[in-house]
Amino acid sequence: MSKRKLRMGMIGGGKDAFIGAIHRIAANMDGQIELVAGALSVNPEVAQESGRMLFLDESRIYNTFDELFKGEALQPADKRMDFVTIVTPNFAHFAPAMAALENGYNVVVEKPVTFTLEEALKLKEKVEETGLMLLLTHTYAGYPMVKEARQIIREGSLGKVRKIYVEYIQGWLSRLSEREGNAQASWRTDPSKSGKSGCMGDIGTHAAHLAEYISGKKITQLNASLNIVVDGRMLDDDGAVLLRFEDNITGTLTASQIAAGEENALKIRVYCENGGLEWQQQEPNTLTVKWSDKPAQTLRAGSGYTDRLSSFATSNCRTPGGHPEGYLEAFGNLYRNFALALRAKIEGVEPKAEWLDFPSIDDGIRGMAFINNVVASNNSDQKWTDYVI
Repeated sequence: MSKRKLRMGMIGGGKDAFIGAIHRIAANMDGQIELVAGALSVNPEVAQESGRMLFLDESRIYNTFDELFKGEALQPADKRMDFVTIVTPNFAHFAPAMAALENGYNVVVEKPVTFTLEEALKLKEKVEETGLMLLLTHTYAGYPMVKEARQIIREGSLGKVRKIYVEYIQGWLSRLSEREGNAQASWRTDPSKSGKSGCMGDIGTHAAHLAEYISGKKITQLNASLNIVVDGRMLDDDGAVLLRFEDNITGTLTASQIAAGEENALKIRVYCENGGLEWQQQEPNTLTVKWSDKPAQTLRAGSGYTDRLSSFATSNCRTPGGHPEGYLEAFGNLYRNFALALRAKIEGVEPKAEWLDFPSIDDGIRGMAFINNVVASNNSDQKWTDYVI
């Protein structure tokens, strides 16, 4: 294996940016990656100050992503970045991602992958044309017990999937926070920066991805109702969707950001012929398996019975049982798997299946299609809308 760290550049994520710091922590967690360059803000002063705060070489603190790619091309091969992470608001994902691929760089990008479905499809063409890798940071796919749930469904002991319930409930937008100086609320509720959907685009896409990831079944039709609860808001802050999946499976998806008092209550239940699964993000180390003919099981990440958990779960566990692993560790798992797969590719060796288990451009396209179809269904008099890509 290579004796060097993978070199990362970053676009966006300067000082005081929430998600940029999360990405840097996650990338640094396993010692596989080092940040070597960045265009960290559209404000040149902030970009320069942010780079200095992160101890980047002055010559590799750039003011725009175009400067980043031009500057890195002049670096010797043993110093040039291997991939770039894009942590800008939604409307500013596509251009730097496309430029990265065109300049030969692998990509990590925040979700949603682009601003529109059309952009996502163009990005996939470029990924396939270049043969480069793209990680989409659907964080919740990085939790060990989410991976265990997926493997239990795959191995078949619960029988065929019959019903899926998923909900993502928050309360942070229960007031008109975008008019109170909240920068996160400001861009997330602005259709020119966030896209055609607010709540469903922001967190409903996470719920939809989790449902498809665990069940292994794709959504085929939906029936959506979106609400704007807080007066003066421009995008939906609440909604519900009836779902139809492959194989005549039905489900429901609820997402809300106006449930005052809630924090980050993502929860999924999948019911099959012989029992069901339940997982919630605020108690992430626990997966409950409910059987129709025997007592329920409580499976725990990092436990002493790891031989009973799948390799997909155990390879993403970091601490002994009873030591909580959460959001940062899940994020770190995505980066580690991406880094191991990229390192294998660089060295010309076959990556393990566990390393390739991270969301890709295809997941990004599914997410953009979900937004389009939910909005189309909400605006239509037709009861059900086919899931169109």
